[in-house]
Amino acid sequence: MTRAAQTRSVYYVEEPIFGDQGDTMALRKDQSGVTVCTPHVTQGLSADESQARTAKLLQGLVRNEGLTEYVLWVYSPMELPITAGLSPALTVYDCMDELANFRYAPPELLTRETELFRRADLVFTGGHRLWEAKRHKHSRAFPFPSSVDVPHFAAARTVKAEPEDQAGLPGPRLGFYGVLDERFDAALMSELAERRPDWTFVLLGPVVKVSREELPQASNVHYLGQKGYGDLPAYLSGWDVALLPFARNDATEFISPTKTPEYLAAGVPVVSTAIHDVVRPYGEAQLLEIAHDAQGFETAIQKLLDARGTAQATERQSRADAHLSQLSWDKTWQGMEDRMAEAAAERTTLVVEAADD
Repeated sequence: MTRAAQTRSVYYVEEPIFGDQGDTMALRKDQSGVTVCTPHVTQGLSADESQARTAKLLQGLVRNEGLTEYVLWVYSPMELPITAGLSPALTVYDCMDELANFRYAPPELLTRETELFRRADLVFTGGHRLWEAKRHKHSRAFPFPSSVDVPHFAAARTVKAEPEDQAGLPGPRLGFYGVLDERFDAALMSELAERRPDWTFVLLGPVVKVSREELPQASNVHYLGQKGYGDLPAYLSGWDVALLPFARNDATEFISPTKTPEYLAAGVPVVSTAIHDVVRPYGEAQLLEIAHDAQGFETAIQKLLDARGTAQATERQSRADAHLSQLSWDKTWQGMEDRMAEAAAERTTLVVEAADD
C-alpha cells in the first residue's frame, strides 16, 4: 500500500475501536502517504450492528473525501458487510491466507468469501500454493508471493550495535520473528532447545491464540516481545541462523512466509520445515535448509554453523542474493497495477453485436 500511495490516494481502514463515544471515523496521514482510517463505534452492540455502523462511517468517508472512481481492496471476507452501500469501479480480493483453516475461524467466513469471490473483479493470492487452491473459484486469480525490501534487510549485514535486550545473550543464537500462534511448532522448538542447551533461541513476536504455557519453557529460549519493522535488521544482525519452525497443519498449508526472503536478504542462513512455498522455490534452489523434525533441525543448524565463513557459505549467499535481486515490492505492486488496468479495460469495453433485420 505504501507503493500504491506514491501514485494514488490510499485509505487503509483499520478494525474499529469500541467505546462510549458516538460513531466517528478518525483519519491520520501516515508518513508513507497512506491515510489510516480508524472507525470508533459504540460498544455493546451485536457484531452485525457494529458492522452496519462501520459501513455508514465508510460511506461517509467516501462522500466526504469526494471519492467517485475508486478501487475497493478487501483483505478479510469477514469485513465484507462494512462495504455495503459502496460502488467501486473495481473490487480486488487480496487473499493472503486460507483464513478458514485458522484456529477459532468463524463459521460464516466461507459464506462471505464465496460472496466476495462473486463480487470481485480480481483475486490476488499471497503465494502459489494458495493460488492453486483458489484459482478455480475465480477466472481472474493471480499469485503474488511474498516479496522483500532488500536494502532494508541487507542493512543487517553492517549493523554495529545490537539491541540491548539481545546483546547480552550467549551464542550461537538461533532466531525467529513472527506471530506465535498455532502455526508455530512449539513441540519441535521445545525438543530442539532440550537437545541443545548450549544454543540460544531468540523469539520475537506477539503470542496470539495460544497460551505462554503451550510455548517452549526452556531456560535457553528467550521471548523478547513484538518488534517494529524498522528494528528487525538490528536483531537479525546478531543471529547465526534464522528459523522457520512452522507446524505442518491446516493453518500452514497455504502460507507463504514473508520472512523467508527477509532472512536471506539479511545474510542469515535459514532452516525451515517443509512449507510448500518455502520448499518451492527456496528449498529446491538450495538457498536454505529444509528439515522435518527436531533432529533434522539440529543437524541442519549444525551444518550451517560449521560452514560459517567458508567458500560454500559465501557461494550460497551469492545465489540467494541473485534470486532476491529479482524480487521487490515495487515489482509486486507494478504487477498488481497491470492486472487492475486490464480488468478495468474489460469492464469499460462494450461489445455490441448488430441484430439481423
